[in-house]
Amino acid sequence: MRFLRRNLLTMAGAAALSVVAAGLGAKQALAQEVTLRLHQFLPAQANVPKYVLDVWADKVEAESDGRIKILRFPSMQLGGTPPELIDQAIDGVADIVWTVAGYTPGRFPHTEIFELPFMMTNAEATSKAYWDMAEKYMLDGEFKDFHTIGVWVHGPGLIHSKEPIKTIEDLNGVKLRAPTRVTNMMFSSLGATPVGMPVPAVPEALSKGVIDATVIPWEVTGALKVPELVNNHTEFTGASLYTTSFIFAMNKDRYDSLPDDLKAVIDANSGLDFSALAGKTMQAYDAPEREKAVARGNNIIELSADEVQAWRDAAAPTIDAWIEEMDGKGFDGAGLVEEARGLIAKYSN
Repeated sequence: MRFLRRNLLTMAGAAALSVVAAGLGAKQALAQEVTLRLHQFLPAQANVPKYVLDVWADKVEAESDGRIKILRFPSMQLGGTPPELIDQAIDGVADIVWTVAGYTPGRFPHTEIFELPFMMTNAEATSKAYWDMAEKYMLDGEFKDFHTIGVWVHGPGLIHSKEPIKTIEDLNGVKLRAPTRVTNMMFSSLGATPVGMPVPAVPEALSKGVIDATVIPWEVTGALKVPELVNNHTEFTGASLYTTSFIFAMNKDRYDSLPDDLKAVIDANSGLDFSALAGKTMQAYDAPEREKAVARGNNIIELSADEVQAWRDAAAPTIDAWIEEMDGKGFDGAGLVEEARGLIAKYSN
């Protein structure tokens, strides 16, 4: 009898453990731990991956209590080329990507507004303006095939060259890498010979003489070793010759598949404030990279206000041409430029 009782108790205990285990399993299933792959084109040690993307990913992981895990793949480690990144997000090759809007020329026309000559004041204010216009024109328009986490621009763009460039005439015949369709339009009109390529290709192109110059912000020069490959850097004092529009995007189905509480974590780290912080952070790393070029003894050409005005005047037809082109596509080109300038001014105050 005692034996039978012991067996019954053992069986009851096992059943109870099974119920507990089933309950724990259900809770784990409800937790829905998620692994996301973040893909981008720069080395992991570059400023944007290190101080923007990794910081964002770490924050998302922490705020999800570890239920979201973000695997980081720098330097196109998941395959493909930088211009393919946005389609990788759409197709699910990657769950999240950071890319240059202009790597697919003409695909995102509203992003080009911010790349027009001397449009930008500072990266934080311009990134806020970019987000506002993205909400109004892009999220349900040209961005509809992916979920947008953030949009931003980098700090003042400048020229890095083998030979000194001070006047517009100094550009004549210079083979110059520019990042986007709009910047290529501008430099072509100013007499340079634009050579399109993603930014990771710049070091080899400079070292092999494929290009004589490149335009990038200071913050990425160290990762690309540009101050070691050229000796001259032309700054547009108090102004920005150009900037580049970035997109931080997530696969739409992947986002939609998340439980509401994990969507809320992504949402809390998306939008205006995140975009502004990303732009501000990029620009903050201009100064230390500039100091490295100064320490090497490189030639920093600082244009005066009058010299900058000459470049403004010469670049103005690029804005007019872009407006005319947008009008031809059914957009109000002049209205968009005016709206963007107004938003940048608002956020610059």
